[in-house]
Parts: sequence; C-alpha cells; structure tokens
Amino acid sequence: MKILITGGAGFLGSHLCDRLLKDGHKVIALDNLITGSSENIEHNRTNDHFEFIYHDVSKYIYTSQKLDWVIHFASPASPVDYLNYPIQTLKVGSLGTHNALGLAVNKGAKFLFASTSEIYGDPEVNPQPESYWGNVNPIGPRGCYDESKRFGEALSVAYHKEHHLDIRIARIFNTHGERMRPDDGRVISTFINQALKNEPLTVFGDGNQTRSIQYVSDLVEGIIALMNANINTPVNIGNPQEISILDLARLIIKLSNSKSDIIFKQLPEDDPKVRRPDITIAKQYLNWEPVVNLEEGLIKSINWYSEYARKKQT
Repeated sequence: MKILITGGAGFLGSHLCDRLLKDGHKVIALDNLITGSSENIEHNRTNDHFEFIYHDVSKYIYTSQKLDWVIHFASPASPVDYLNYPIQTLKVGSLGTHNALGLAVNKGAKFLFASTSEIYGDPEVNPQPESYWGNVNPIGPRGCYDESKRFGEALSVAYHKEHHLDIRIARIFNTHGERMRPDDGRVISTFINQALKNEPLTVFGDGNQTRSIQYVSDLVEGIIALMNANINTPVNIGNPQEISILDLARLIIKLSNSKSDIIFKQLPEDDPKVRRPDITIAKQYLNWEPVVNLEEGLIKSINWYSEYARKKQT
C-alpha cells in the first residue's frame, strides 16, 4: 500500500513509518518539524519506499500519488509543546484534520486519526471507557490540545457520515520509548533524564495521581491492528496497568541505579488525577493488548536515553 503519515518525523509517527516500511508498504512522511526531528527518519532516507515532504498540514495538502491510507499523527503532544504552541496545536487539530480528511476523500483512501486519552480531561470515571464523554476545561492551559483532538474526532465522524469515508480513531494513552525528546516535558522522559543526571525528580502535587504507561512498540502494534479492523468508532490504545506518579519516580530511580532524591512542586492546573484505559473494545475488535510490561519498557527507554546522552557528549 501507499500510506501518507502526517507528523511522520515525530516520536510516534517515525516508529509507525518504520513498522509500515518493514511490512513492505510505501510511506510518505509529512512534517513541518516543529516538534518532530529529521533525526527520527534519517535511517529511512535511502529506502526507495520512503519519501519525506516538509509541509505544514494546516495548509492545503497536495500529492499526485495514489494513496491507500492517510494517517493523521501531526500535533504537538506534550504539555511543554502545546503550551508553547497553543494556536498551532489548535490549527493542526482543526485545519490540519480537515486537510487530511479532504486528501483521503480525494484519493479514495482510508483515514486514521490519532486522538488522545486527554479527551477524557480530568476524568470522573476510572478506568475510562470509550463511552465516557470526559471532563475537560475548554479554556484551561490544556484546552488547546484537548479540544483540538475532540474536534478532530467530531470532524472525522462527520466525514464518515457525510462522505462515507472509512475512518479509524485511536485514543492513545501515555506512551514512551526511543526518540521521545529528552526535553519533551512528559513524565517518563523528564524522570529518566533527571535520574540519569542524579538530579532530583520533580513530582507535582503529592504524587498520588496515576498514569498508565505503554511502550512504543505496543502502541504501534495497536495502530496496525486498528488499521486491519473494521471499526469506525474510537478505540483506546493503552496499558491498563495503573501506577502513581510517586511510585513511578521511585521505580525509575531504582531501574537507572540513580542517586536522585524526589522533590515536590505545586500541581499544574487541570492536571488529571487518574488515567487508565478500559481496553475491552481493543481486545474484542482488534485482538490487541500490550505485551511489554512496565519495567521492561522503562529499561529500554533508560538505555536509549543513556546512549543518546553519550552520543551528544562525543
């Protein structure tokens, strides 16, 4: 197949490019590199089945090539990034999604929208099933990201109903692994890099808020399973194993043999108190569930960040 991936030079997008190329597909990665990196796709530059296009998806997308899939992964996805780029985040979730959907319709391609667990906001239900509508502050600091993804889901469903477009919606929960930027600002990258430097790990609030962490290879396999499934409604892709932020900090200190202490800072506004996916639908319709356990995945990320830091110093 010929597959176009917006955000193809990003953390998740680049891993998906690798997986699809491995399966023999032709891949076009489209990215404006605001939060992505050309380093993430450099190893594919000599692959005849791979093409990179520097482009802002918020502007009209054109290609003369036949496409079987349009996969919309473009968006700032960490608090640091979408707080720095609130308007761009809203534009990529609205105008960008509109352009990507239009391209899919024009090419007669299938469409996959990368949504997020953040559409659940600070949930009053735990775990969160796809039927839960969420508890989101539309004008809070996270609103630019949360609402852009909620709008993207609504627009995708509208195209499905109006144009009979074959869509998929993946609600992606916390994911970590190789190529996530050290300055990404998300909890795993922050904790690991603090631990490797023996710096204090910064825990916000009392640390009793929870997250559910999945390793990137599980996420990619979930996306592939979703592409191959026949379901047009949102599907949670995440690890249902829940851990408190404080316990996560302690575990990363242990696994990285760090001498770091833990310090506590004020909890940011609208920070979710719980985050855990109900993956019943993924199990039933995708025959998918994560296979990499928490410690195994964290060790992989710790080793990658350690090697990344060593290379940057030489």
